[in-house]
Amino acid sequence: SLLVNAAGQPRKEKVKLPSSLQGRKPNSIPNEKIEDPVAGKVNTSSLATRRQHHSGFHLIPPRVTLGVLREGCTYAATVILKNVGVDFSRFRVKQPPPHTGLRVMYAPGPVAAGLQVELQIEVFAVVTGGEDTGGLEEISHDIEILTETETLLLPVRANILC
Repeated sequence: SLLVNAAGQPRKEKVKLPSSLQGRKPNSIPNEKIEDPVAGKVNTSSLATRRQHHSGFHLIPPRVTLGVLREGCTYAATVILKNVGVDFSRFRVKQPPPHTGLRVMYAPGPVAAGLQVELQIEVFAVVTGGEDTGGLEEISHDIEILTETETLLLPVRANILC
């Protein structure tokens, strides 16, 4: 119960439900246009009565934190983009600006329902600022992944040791 704790006593503070249970995804922006007349649709009786849209992608992990990086070196991390919908779906990655040192490599094309694609996040650790930052400079950028139904934001964070 949300009103009492495991010992059966009333809770002192309110329980925060995860966004997955609240029916929304973290770090996503819904698109205005949802219906695509060309996309393959699944029309079964079990899906006909439900009103929610049965498409979308999930990022695993939902954020990338690389920690402390050495200046002048290249680092990589793999993120999985999984199609959790019932239709095949397409996506596109908006490449970050070159001054961030980030690059995303992936195989373009449609992703079938239940399948996944690997996104290779590559970071070239380079210090861009001229001011003294105390030996560390932070890289902080949200990579935009444009899908048919929403725009997913993949936060990438790291510190460069100068």
